[in-house]
Amino acid sequence: MAGNPSHPALPARMEATFSTLLNRLTDCNHQATGFLEQTPLPGWSRRCLFFCLGYVARADGRVTEADIAYAEGLIRALGLSARQRRKAIKQFQDGKTRKSLPHLTGVPIRLFSRLWPKPALTLAVCLCHAAQLKGPPGKPRRYRCEDAIDRLGLPVGVCDDILESYARKVWIRPTDIPAKPETYEDACRILGVTRRDSQATIKRAYRKKVSECHPDKLAQQRLSPRELSLAKEQLLRYQQAWELIRRRQRPL
Repeated sequence: MAGNPSHPALPARMEATFSTLLNRLTDCNHQATGFLEQTPLPGWSRRCLFFCLGYVARADGRVTEADIAYAEGLIRALGLSARQRRKAIKQFQDGKTRKSLPHLTGVPIRLFSRLWPKPALTLAVCLCHAAQLKGPPGKPRRYRCEDAIDRLGLPVGVCDDILESYARKVWIRPTDIPAKPETYEDACRILGVTRRDSQATIKRAYRKKVSECHPDKLAQQRLSPRELSLAKEQLLRYQQAWELIRRRQRPL
């Protein structure tokens, strides 16, 4: 499976599609609404999408405003008409009343998942995004997301790979924040370079790191105040590392 060799390999057609979709998700800064705008879904798959969204949203006992806002965002991304929007809302509400998924959930998608995996994988991305709206998902949300992905005819490991993509690019944990660099080696480690790299190479690495914490990108992620504070601290460490390295090397 893409990005995780410990999982069983996907069929070749599915593997290629999954890699393309993960790259597209990254290009969209892990915003599922933007991702869905670029990855149209066939009309017959929408019922399953919003039903499963409601099911995942109720995992913790109550549906939050973030869950509702996310569902509304997907409705806009799909460009649904007023009539289609009412149907999507009804399906979402139906899904949130279920304690388990009906046996026939996702049958049309499951039947075609190997020959035409794109709809199933696109739904998987949207459902994983729903599971992690507030950061790394707890067990209830993750289990419901995995349950839904299984009903789509996909290996549960697909969920692992999608959430791992979020972990690398979106989630920020206190343990991810390094201490203020005191030595040249500290600064290189923070930027992911070595002391043998040229200043041009180090500068490129620094700019890439900073772009991941850019305020415009953070604003799109609906981070909590705590997460924003951690992101700013992380950005500060990158800046401190670059300044330390720049002082030790001659300007380009």
